[in-house]
Amino acid sequence: MLAMSKWFTLTPFMSNRFSKRVGFSNSPGSVRAHVNGGGDDTNNSKNNDKKKKKKVVVVGSGWAGLGAAHHLCKQGYDVTVLDGGDGIGSPDNVGIEGFWYPYKNIFSLVDELGIKPFTSWTKSAQYSGEGLEVEFPVYQELPQLPTPLGTLYHTQFVRLPLVDRLTSLPLMAAVIDFDNTDVAWKKYDSITARELFKRFGCSERLYQDIFGPLLQVGLFAPAEQSSAAATLGLLYYLTLAHQKHFDVAFCRGTTKQKIFEPWVESLKAKGCEMLEDKKVTDFNFDEETGCVTEVVCGNETYSVDAVVVAVGITSLQETIKKSAALCKREEFLKVLNLAGIDVVTVKLWLDRKVAIPNPSNACAGFDDLFGCTVFDLNVIHDEHKDDTETVLEADFYHANELLPLNDELVTEKVISYLSKYINDLERACVVDKEIGRFPKRLTHFFPGSYKSMMRGSTSFPNLFMAGDWIITRHGSWLQEKSYVTGLEAANRVVDYLEEGSFAKVIPVEEDEPHIEALRSLNRRLNEVISQVPLSSYFLQ
Repeated sequence: MLAMSKWFTLTPFMSNRFSKRVGFSNSPGSVRAHVNGGGDDTNNSKNNDKKKKKKVVVVGSGWAGLGAAHHLCKQGYDVTVLDGGDGIGSPDNVGIEGFWYPYKNIFSLVDELGIKPFTSWTKSAQYSGEGLEVEFPVYQELPQLPTPLGTLYHTQFVRLPLVDRLTSLPLMAAVIDFDNTDVAWKKYDSITARELFKRFGCSERLYQDIFGPLLQVGLFAPAEQSSAAATLGLLYYLTLAHQKHFDVAFCRGTTKQKIFEPWVESLKAKGCEMLEDKKVTDFNFDEETGCVTEVVCGNETYSVDAVVVAVGITSLQETIKKSAALCKREEFLKVLNLAGIDVVTVKLWLDRKVAIPNPSNACAGFDDLFGCTVFDLNVIHDEHKDDTETVLEADFYHANELLPLNDELVTEKVISYLSKYINDLERACVVDKEIGRFPKRLTHFFPGSYKSMMRGSTSFPNLFMAGDWIITRHGSWLQEKSYVTGLEAANRVVDYLEEGSFAKVIPVEEDEPHIEALRSLNRRLNEVISQVPLSSYFLQ
């Protein structure tokens, strides 16, 4: 159903410190024995073989954690996944997730699992406080134009005049300058998205009606609270790199039901142990080698040869505050500077059919405080396709003010908000509701956050990180980034323990030729400018 790239690459994950392997072969004969397990004795019993397996504990059961476990199980490791109590899929199982065209690694995983969880590519729309602003077609069905012409030409702007749309073109200079390098992140991360749009001449109306609402549902926070670097990275990955990248599909049920549950069963069949309600409180490590030897969960300990930590920021912060090992490491203490975003999900069963314009509808303009996406579950989810009444879900991001309200007040406010965009909603009665509250669950890419975010390797030689907030040069975002960092963490484990072959990570699609040429020219210009006397004297 989904086109797949046939080209793969090994992710450039290895630092000089951990690149132990030279001339590694992917053949089965290249897999080495456990360093403490003796020679290659074919007469050992199966129990002894099992004991020789190196033990890896994965903390977290979302896209990153299961991604790491998935590859390590295939390489013959003894893998245990610890879920902190939020259920399988945490920290990613929040609301309804879109699966965008460039999610090549996730689509490859789904094909490998032999499941078909997705809808077809869907149309969507965006609303501001003034009403319908944008209708997004299925871009791959339309003539492909060079970026950004395809996005500008094929997108149906309902209210925005052409002159306002054209003020977005100077922003391409920043898009070209931001090449996802460490230098680019440090340059743009210190300013807000609003300041970015102001510097590059976006009109007030373009910002208020298009870019502002888009960020409220893309980065889950208002533009004045969002990093310009994260804004450029997300906009390029999903909307500007290639015209068809903004095409989106959805799971035909919850992501947990359609993907995570069959995925977990597949992992269990490979020998992976899944342990729920296990909150990590500390790590024991060898003072001489610096390596983690045990993962501590209260009164329980799990011995390890390597660890992958794949949890959200808030969960890790809780662990750091309790952990004698982590609270002494600067890289982990910096994580305490980071923040999460509150999410409230509202699923409503109505007493009648109400016409919802598109399967997914991004909405903003609620006093500029938060944004939401409204989903027509009668179209998206199989279980509601034959329902005679409307079933919808609205996922609210940056929902600080909704979080403490009781269910009745949340429902009352949601009906009031959504009635601006959905005709006849006020006349419908809510016959059932399901409210989900997820405090600090999503990553907040606020200005200045980059310097506190972690890399995949840590000061513990055998402890590795994964998640959508971990620094990677892959270029992906959201669930795809989480899954990719999980594969990268698995590769670091393979490299460190010197057993197994590396996971093949599908790279993001290459820049279009004119973008590649402009970025090359921009890099040369920056190199020349850096040689000019006093070029670094003034604040950049």
